[in-house]
Amino acid sequence: MSFELENYLKNVTIKESKNERESWDEYFKRLAKVIAERSTCVHRKVGALIVKDKRILATGYNQPPSGFPHCDEIGCIRDDLSIPSGKNQEICYGLHAEQNALIQAAKFGISTDGATIYVTHKPCSVCARLIINAGIKKVVYIEGYPDPLTDFFFKTCGIELVGGDQIEKG
Repeated sequence: MSFELENYLKNVTIKESKNERESWDEYFKRLAKVIAERSTCVHRKVGALIVKDKRILATGYNQPPSGFPHCDEIGCIRDDLSIPSGKNQEICYGLHAEQNALIQAAKFGISTDGATIYVTHKPCSVCARLIINAGIKKVVYIEGYPDPLTDFFFKTCGIELVGGDQIEKG
């Protein structure tokens, strides 16, 4: 068998890759959308995944803390109190997807230093602070979110922010 294997390997031809697969950014964006499907938020389903060296470190979606009723079970406190989107973010049963991904990494002892986070929606300024202190260096998002403080934090701290049509294509 050794002789057959050696002869076979001598004749193997490696073809040039056509690389018809989607880019890594597109792949991880698609996964963020799938992760968001687990959310029970009645307004915005958000998914996040933290990646380093093309490996997924942790995932998260917006939801209440473990053991607390989900929003589709208890209702939305923000609706009940007529709180507009983007205001009083602390008044909500749920954690943001980025927060849950970071907490998952911490819970299991996974370093996020130097990683990239892919999110279905641009992070709010609260999540931006957490992302910065977690050592994440790049944020890729699909849909915008109206929080100019996020841009200020990321620009000042040197965090690469990529969204919309800026996503790499290859």
